[in-house]
Amino acid sequence: MRLPLTARHLFDTGSTPADTYATLARHTREPLRSARAVCTALGIPAAETQRRLNDCYDALLATPRPGTENDTGELLEALGVFDIPKTPDDRDLAIIELLTTAIAAHGNIRAGHQHGLTRWFTTGNLTTAYLSLTTTHPHPTTGNPTHYWTTLTTAGELLTTTPTPDPRLKPALTHCRTQARAARS
Repeated sequence: MRLPLTARHLFDTGSTPADTYATLARHTREPLRSARAVCTALGIPAAETQRRLNDCYDALLATPRPGTENDTGELLEALGVFDIPKTPDDRDLAIIELLTTAIAAHGNIRAGHQHGLTRWFTTGNLTTAYLSLTTTHPHPTTGNPTHYWTTLTTAGELLTTTPTPDPRLKPALTHCRTQARAARS
């Protein structure tokens, strides 16, 4: 059985990566091979697939238990194992750099938030990453509020340079400008 081909067929019929993994793993009883097939069918490069699977192998794939394939598939998806990377252009790289600078200026980004941000950077979902940062405030003792809000303002301005910017960006950018002015006072 050519697993990547089967995975591609399952995607074509509407299966999610988690569902596809569960179907393959139930059939083959080989979780690592099944996860690799899902990544291959999604077009994730082999080296990146190997890195991602190495990161979670011991916890999720080394000792499979029958009947847990759905849970494992959902965990693999939630961890970003099946995220399709987007190759960033120069504008994307500039935005990612600004958002990374803002994260450092925040002073205390929670691990779960950091994980989500990393996934959004990987998949090119920079607007979502930006919007998530605009809803949190820098840590009062370890953060740098002025740098945080001015950096987010610059990132928001860059995000709005597309022909049809997301309508959620304008109020978020206004919020960042207001916060930057307040932080400088």
